[in-house]
Amino acid sequence: MNSKFQGYSQIMKIYGLVLIFFAIVIFISPDYGEWFGIVSVLPAAFLIFYVFYTKRILESLMLGGLLGFLMAHKGGFFSPLSDTFLEIMINEDIGWLFIVCGLMGSIISLIEKAGGAFAFGDWVSKRAKSAKTTLIWTYILALIMFIDDYLACLTIGASMTPITDRYKQPREILAYIIDSTAAPMCVLVPISTWAIFIGKLMEQHGLAPSGQGVIYFVKTIPFNFYAWAAMIVTLLVILGVIPKIGPMKGAFQRVAETGVLAPPGSEKIDMRAGEDFIVPENPKLATFFLPIICLVTATIALDVDMQKGVITTCAFIFVYYVSTGIMSPEEYMDLLIKGIKNMLFPLFMVILAYFFAAACEQIAFIDFVIDVGMRFMSPAMLPLVIFITFGITEFVMGISWGMYVIAMPIVIPLSAALGANPYIAVGAVCSAGVWGSHICFYSDATILTSAACGCDNFRHAITQLPYGVMGMILSIIAFFTAGQLGI
Repeated sequence: MNSKFQGYSQIMKIYGLVLIFFAIVIFISPDYGEWFGIVSVLPAAFLIFYVFYTKRILESLMLGGLLGFLMAHKGGFFSPLSDTFLEIMINEDIGWLFIVCGLMGSIISLIEKAGGAFAFGDWVSKRAKSAKTTLIWTYILALIMFIDDYLACLTIGASMTPITDRYKQPREILAYIIDSTAAPMCVLVPISTWAIFIGKLMEQHGLAPSGQGVIYFVKTIPFNFYAWAAMIVTLLVILGVIPKIGPMKGAFQRVAETGVLAPPGSEKIDMRAGEDFIVPENPKLATFFLPIICLVTATIALDVDMQKGVITTCAFIFVYYVSTGIMSPEEYMDLLIKGIKNMLFPLFMVILAYFFAAACEQIAFIDFVIDVGMRFMSPAMLPLVIFITFGITEFVMGISWGMYVIAMPIVIPLSAALGANPYIAVGAVCSAGVWGSHICFYSDATILTSAACGCDNFRHAITQLPYGVMGMILSIIAFFTAGQLGI
């Protein structure tokens, strides 16, 4: 009882300090519509501090977003806050996310029930004779699953987790490898959802002729320095050239001392949490490979559209599994719903990340960051400033493609006005998006990778952070050098 009271007392102290901090920030904040300046960084600063102090990301996002609305609207914050939640839920991107990620959860549940994941595990185990080779196989799969980062995160995470578990590898290392290869591959290969999206933005803002966005996107690939750095650093970590450091080293020590593969709290986000593993009868490799082949093929054939790809794959699995007697129509529908339910927690976290981003927009946080970055602009410094400015923006807001929508109409005309290479400028934007997403605790990539690997997303982010910083340092050197050489 005493410990329970102490815990309650500690919570009350924390919220008392939060209330005092909120009151001070609201008092010093200007009225809505005025320039907030450096005050606009306070919700982001609060969020980062609160996440590290409490390890509670949902609560941190909610409080950080609430602070932003209180700063912007003072006592009249409730209606704008309520309207924002409604706008987020009817947003086309959120609808797309729910369909794609929800049905990806269904596909994974169906494949696992059919025995496909077990058969794939046996197939890989015959070729992966050590812990290191299982991680190499994870890396190879990332090279293959370049169509979309969601596809890579969810599919590779779900299929490789049981295999790396057999070799007593901490979930953190698997999540790191998947997260640090999924998005980088998407900006290094022109046949991907990312390449098409960025290519379209290049067309809209005059850097590429209509219909040739992907062709012109290819010119940015050599300058996606962070993507190259992330792929190289990840491979060197797998091979042991770069040692396990910081929190990642601690994860390996935990496994060695206790045998616990997943960090505490992982059951909250694990899409397979609470499920008892049952060895399927007569597992067949085709039940894994045919749906995955269908998913990749359909996505490419249907204009590299993941939504169409997952819908087509769900239809294919129904025909394949039911017609061959693997499961009944009732079992299929039950598993379809179950897979969607498994994705609700990570999807809710993404919604709160959008809410926090909307709060930052209310106080012009992005405008402030860009304004500060512009003071250091010159043709030679442009690539580096773009990478740092929009990397920070992505890290704080976790808005992924939304950052590209904001950055492209600024960066493309700015590079033309300064006489700088526009393709290296776009490459810097692409790199900033990937880097910021990697080190963000609540980005969609971090959340979905954690869900698929069954790894607490805070621990995933914190163990990945030192290697993300390595890639950042290499990218800073590369962008600075390229700018100075006038490439």
